[in-house]
Amino acid sequence: MRLLRQCGAETLEHPGGTLLAHLLRVRQQLAEWGARPALQRAGLCHAFYGTDGFASALLPLERRRELASAIGGEAEELVYFYAACDRKVTYRGLGAYRDRFTGGTRAPAPQEQRDFAELTAANELDLAALDEDFRRRHGDGLLKLFTGMRPALSPAAWQSCVDVLGSEKRTGRA
Repeated sequence: MRLLRQCGAETLEHPGGTLLAHLLRVRQQLAEWGARPALQRAGLCHAFYGTDGFASALLPLERRRELASAIGGEAEELVYFYAACDRKVTYRGLGAYRDRFTGGTRAPAPQEQRDFAELTAANELDLAALDEDFRRRHGDGLLKLFTGMRPALSPAAWQSCVDVLGSEKRTGRA
């Protein structure tokens, strides 16, 4: 938390309030789904290096050791994996991954696929749950994305996808 505050997460605007508020909600969602501690810490810090969908970075990549020291090496590796993801490639199927920082491509390991799917769901569902317009505009695409990721999602995460992105939520009939 200290590093998040030092890097300005509680003053950086983000849909639904501040970046810090969003990060806390993502971590809490992962905890509710039963994610292991390293994935919860990664959820709390997933935007440290920016993402393919959120350009603002709290730390440059040259300071990865600083984040690893604060949250642990495994959690920092998850943060990097999430931040480096080229969504246009990876969202087509979890069997292909392109690092947007290095340009390298590879097939992610099954645990990386599961972690990425859970973190992606927690991140996007937070936005969809808070913003009806976002849900209306992106809900169909997100539901399609998470349907494709379903084998990698925990049952609790999948149920949240259905609960938040169900068609009645996007049309305002809920």
